[in-house]
Amino acid sequence: MNVRRSAAALAAIGVLAAAAPATAADASPSPKVAVPDGLYGKADPTYDGVWRQSLTLLAQRTLGYRPAPKAVDWLTGQQCANGSFAAFRAVPAKACDDKTQVDTNSTAAAVQALAAVGGHEREVRDALVWLTTVQNKDGGWGYTPGGPSDTNSTSVVIGAFAADGQDVAKLHNRSRTPYDLLATQAVPCDQDGGGALAYQPDKKGKLLANADATAAGLLGSLGKGFVAQAGKAPAKDGCVKAAHPTPARLADNAGAYLASAVARTGYLKSTLPGAKDQPDFGNTADTVVALAADGRTDRAKKVYAWLEKNATQWAVQSGPAAYAQLILAAHAVGAQPGDFGGTSLVRSLNAQGPAPQAEKAAEKKAEASDDDSNTGVWWIVGVGLVAGVGIGFLLSGRKKNRP
Repeated sequence: MNVRRSAAALAAIGVLAAAAPATAADASPSPKVAVPDGLYGKADPTYDGVWRQSLTLLAQRTLGYRPAPKAVDWLTGQQCANGSFAAFRAVPAKACDDKTQVDTNSTAAAVQALAAVGGHEREVRDALVWLTTVQNKDGGWGYTPGGPSDTNSTSVVIGAFAADGQDVAKLHNRSRTPYDLLATQAVPCDQDGGGALAYQPDKKGKLLANADATAAGLLGSLGKGFVAQAGKAPAKDGCVKAAHPTPARLADNAGAYLASAVARTGYLKSTLPGAKDQPDFGNTADTVVALAADGRTDRAKKVYAWLEKNATQWAVQSGPAAYAQLILAAHAVGAQPGDFGGTSLVRSLNAQGPAPQAEKAAEKKAEASDDDSNTGVWWIVGVGLVAGVGIGFLLSGRKKNRP
């Protein structure tokens, strides 16, 4: 789909699809809710404010920027007293109550961003404690507290705990870990879509391959979040049967499915009703990160090259979350975000809200990336920008796939 929306937004319009929240198009009509100072993007933040802010801050830190204090303050100001986050609270000074629609995805995304920014240990701790209290008996998480577990929500929460340096394998509810939940969502190798993960079983209990859930689940299986770099190539390219697959096997099988899914066209197609052969740019960007994390860098680079040629207008229409997804995809394959098909993703993202500051040690490299992509590797290393965050996905996602 052209614009990655928040789970709540998609639920509101009754869309059945596959993936994570993201911003509504900036080209859309004026938002019904005023965009607060410090929040990135111009679109109505009702359904994705925390999500797009979190991705923006995370992308900026990955680039070597120190996010603007007002941008970070806006995000921390959205947190409820119990540690959770809602998609957006128009009046953050008002205490959260039973009517506040908090969710696991916004909370986990905020944790990953605040862990990367640093200096917000209390907020991170409180959010993780809340996530622990709403873990389901099957080891996973649903979009809303108490809702049925799904692959996307479970994976983004895994990324949150990984960002804090915690061992995800030790997160268990009645002996069931998040990895156990992901294993139950894997389509068997000998079935259609073998190796992929489902968002959730359908009403009959059948697992249907879902590309966005697969990208999310791949990263979750590797214990990673939204920021990932190239991993070790798998020993085998195809789906390998296993009675009790390890998390690494789940990831490799998911990578095999994704590599096959993009082999012919170079991108993922939209699953929205009536969208004939229409690319899903957001899911495709997530797939780049997932493939790279699974060590399938050659395929990931080919898909990224397709995005360079075709995704600029989508990012312009979609706003900060889309730019952040593309930046994280570039990071995963070691590409230059200062020259994305002739466009600077760096400048474009930073122009969506308050200007960040470049780290002193990385200022020249950050400027070089921003100035029409001078030669040289722009990624800054050795400054601990994304310590513990580990991943890649935009994984974006969430309740879009829920009926």
